[in-house]
Amino acid sequence: MKITLTGSLGNIGRSLSKELLKKGHTVTIISSKPERKVEIEKIGGIAAIGELEDEAFVNEAFKGADAVFGMVPPSYDKTDMIQTYRTIATNYASAITINNVKRVVALSSFGAHLSEGTGNIMGAHNLEQILEKLNNIELTIMRPTYFFNNFLNYVDMVKHSGAVYANYGGDNKKIPVVSPYDIASAIIEELESSVANTHIRYVVSEELDTEEITEILGDAIGKNIDWHLISDEEMEKGLRERGMPSRLSESITEMFAAMHTGRLAEHFKDNKPKVYGTRKLKDFFANEDFVTAYKKA
Repeated sequence: MKITLTGSLGNIGRSLSKELLKKGHTVTIISSKPERKVEIEKIGGIAAIGELEDEAFVNEAFKGADAVFGMVPPSYDKTDMIQTYRTIATNYASAITINNVKRVVALSSFGAHLSEGTGNIMGAHNLEQILEKLNNIELTIMRPTYFFNNFLNYVDMVKHSGAVYANYGGDNKKIPVVSPYDIASAIIEELESSVANTHIRYVVSEELDTEEITEILGDAIGKNIDWHLISDEEMEKGLRERGMPSRLSESITEMFAAMHTGRLAEHFKDNKPKVYGTRKLKDFFANEDFVTAYKKA
């Protein structure tokens, strides 16, 4: 198959592209970074270097594809991520239609069933709405839960204070967490099927409460870690003090608040996959990326 992937060689894209290439597919990998070209070609992929907000570029990158994987890469330098989602999703829809692509797998998020009060996940909601309007395609919406990699954002805090301060968690509330490797495996299953196995597919590796998370983290770094539930106001203030733009700090705070109340996971709870991923959070905390980040903090 000829498959076009967005997301470059990021958390999902690296293992996704390597596995598809290993299986013998012709894989075009889109990246906005020219320096990625050599690495993409080294693993056997076809590099398409350009911006996803450029409609003409996306149209060209999707040309000849039997299947495409569409995601909106995280970009914290964008002043309005929700509008960025809308622009890129519109470009995807145009390129899919123009190139008559029949199989589409799109990365969304748990909580994307909600039309308000979820911060940047509103962007994923809009992406779903735009792609849902397309005719004559086999579409699978991937809704992964909370990424393991998000815990990298707490490395500095944990190292210097021995605690996580966040406006979600506590009260034995389970948080569905997921490894990017498990997401990639699920995407491959869908891309290799000409017919959507399911329209909306949740991907989760395990469900843990914050006490379990801090115990796993503490074991990995040899330190007792506490989890402190703080107010939304304290959360937003802390993000701004770390240099995050006010609009983005507001959005992230709102997303976590929705996770704390359970709104974010309400549809997931009623539509859990029968089979969870194989990766565990303890393995993530033991891997080189996390250990290196912790040592550098």
